[in-house]
Amino acid sequence: MSSPMRNLLIDPARYLQCFRLFLAKSTEHQCMQEFVERQLPAVIDSIGDGKSTINILSVGGGAGEIDLLILSKVQARYPGVAINNVVIEPSADQISKYKERVAKTPNLENVKFTWHEETAYEYESRMNAEKKSKKWDFIHMIQMLYYVRDIPATTRYFHSLLETQGKLLIILVSGTSGWETLWKKYGCSFPLDDLCTYVSAGDMRKILDSAGLKYQLHELPSHMDITSCFIEGNKDGELLLDFLTETYEFSKSAPPELRRQVMEELRKPQCSEERDGKVVFNNSLGAIVVEP
Repeated sequence: MSSPMRNLLIDPARYLQCFRLFLAKSTEHQCMQEFVERQLPAVIDSIGDGKSTINILSVGGGAGEIDLLILSKVQARYPGVAINNVVIEPSADQISKYKERVAKTPNLENVKFTWHEETAYEYESRMNAEKKSKKWDFIHMIQMLYYVRDIPATTRYFHSLLETQGKLLIILVSGTSGWETLWKKYGCSFPLDDLCTYVSAGDMRKILDSAGLKYQLHELPSHMDITSCFIEGNKDGELLLDFLTETYEFSKSAPPELRRQVMEELRKPQCSEERDGKVVFNNSLGAIVVEP
């Protein structure tokens, strides 16, 4: 008898282990880096016009790898202008890695960093309690809206904080990715426990359309090697399956029939393709730039 399925987030250490393996096995960060290199300069082109300080809010900044790339582009566009970079991140472990990364990165003299160990919702509650509504020139929410209870409300709140020339960048899995296929079909069988929501850039477009907001969508092709998921008892494979299903020890706790169906689904062309003897999962992302 398998034990009941539980959400992966009940064990933050295992979640981080899964997440780091996911980054190692996927082109997640590479495809974001490419977006930042090629397309971000046009997005931020006028956010700091006429300003002595550019205010940037990073919601769910993680360990700061993408944040620092973004900052380098803002510095290149506005050389010498002071940047106030505020980070909201609920994981103390990620914040400490972010701080280590900042300490090793040159040319950040004009950037002031402030970290808050809190969720997006906790930030909003704190600002409301303090009766503050600080405005921002650039807000980015990268791969974090899955962990928000009320996505439309959270999006509306952070959008309301944009300056007149500001931009809100949201990155989520693409509506054409394997994630979308897997979640739409099996999401109701996975243990969500209110900790995680399955949302894609496709869903986000509907939310933004119904709110009457203007935006542009950029597709970011990405893939992940999930071959190890099909090797019985493989440690990496088990961690990746946990990450794909957001389930703690999915291999051990999922009912056999659900496990069989999920493994079958992961091999289908809607989720993955076979390439050089490997199973390569469609990990594509959607980057959405929302206007004020």
